[in-house]
Amino acid sequence: MERYESYRSTDLDLINEIPVHWQTGKMNYFMEVKDGTHDSPSYVDEDEFSFPLVTSKDLVSGNLEFNKCKFITKEDHYQIIKRSDVSKGDILMPMIGTVGSPVIVKTDREFSIKNVALFKTSNSNKINVSYLNYLLSSDFVERQFDLNSNGGVQNFVSLSVLRKLNVFYFPINEQTHIANYLDHQTAIIDALIEKKELLIQKLQAQRQAIINEAVTKGLNPNANMKDSGIEWLGEIPEHWEVKKLKHLGESITGITYSPDDVTDNGTLVLRSSNIQNGKLELNDTVYVNKQIAKKYITITGDILLCSRNGSRNLIGKNIMLDARVENQSWGAFMTIYRSDYNSFMYYFFNSDIFTGLSSLFLSSTINQLTIGVLNNMQIAFPTDENERESIIRELKTQTKKLNKIISLNNMQIKKLKSYRQSIISEAVTGKIDVRDWQPKTTQMA
Repeated sequence: MERYESYRSTDLDLINEIPVHWQTGKMNYFMEVKDGTHDSPSYVDEDEFSFPLVTSKDLVSGNLEFNKCKFITKEDHYQIIKRSDVSKGDILMPMIGTVGSPVIVKTDREFSIKNVALFKTSNSNKINVSYLNYLLSSDFVERQFDLNSNGGVQNFVSLSVLRKLNVFYFPINEQTHIANYLDHQTAIIDALIEKKELLIQKLQAQRQAIINEAVTKGLNPNANMKDSGIEWLGEIPEHWEVKKLKHLGESITGITYSPDDVTDNGTLVLRSSNIQNGKLELNDTVYVNKQIAKKYITITGDILLCSRNGSRNLIGKNIMLDARVENQSWGAFMTIYRSDYNSFMYYFFNSDIFTGLSSLFLSSTINQLTIGVLNNMQIAFPTDENERESIIRELKTQTKKLNKIISLNNMQIKKLKSYRQSIISEAVTGKIDVRDWQPKTTQMA
């Protein structure tokens, strides 16, 4: 897109120039900016006399969702809306935690808000709601949040900061042109991203199916089969054996340490947070000065398993350790699995079989995969070394190929999201002129 004919300089720190006919101002000049309650009212069961209490977790991917909302009484609801009455056409935005990600209210349903900012666009005739929504999503506003947000355990941005956000004022029909342009362009980009995300899901499912088949049935589709004697496992190759994990390797729970043991150097302690998307990440590390027994020191080939976590979905996530973490230790919520069969076992731990078994034995009160449970898990095991090596080679080849395609698509998604953000920022800050833009139409024969 072309630039405007002329620009003028601004006194803003974050942008040097704007179109000559644009003005700058503070958010509260254009509309009311409010926030919801910061208290915690008592929750009640949903019925005809209760009202949803919307928090930041209910603002998902640009949409307002009520399916996981908690409900409050009519009395509490009426108290909250005295300060923050939400109407269709307003904008909501999280103020605590993940600040940003605004959402346009598109429902007439009555609800209250907590720890959420409210931009009363439904009462303003100076701002196009879609334009403002894009502006609040832009790097220009995000940088203002970064400069003014308060850190701590959770980031948050105050109501006074939101009211003093620098925004632009120019004819509303021009704002509408910008919003229409961005609606069109972001829809195209979002459709491309969705296609790539669906492709990644299919590739991940294909990879999972390959692993599941190989660690339970082997590579030979014509192999003679026998009943494993285990309901969930079914038939296995007749020359395979059913074995408990304790007969194939050793499981060891990691060390326990206190905050007083943490130091700037010493022995690195690996934790569940160091396993990200099947890879070992060492950006967030903890070191302890505690004397550590040799059995708690890692060797190359150990399999590090998350055995306890607040989320059941994270139990069992694992990584096979390489030489980078030789002679390090691991925390109490992690388990090391040591085995002469570690390569085969690594693929077993990444199969749906292991995931399913783990979920069966987790306590309802403590999400923990104990050593006892792990040791007594029964699996189908190929005792022939050559067959195991063949399975491992095939799995390495197939998963490497699929992982490469998945990685490429993830990279493309990242670039598309960056491009989307760039288009939004350029349009809402006047770096490009879209007043004469029209969507391309398909010519009919």
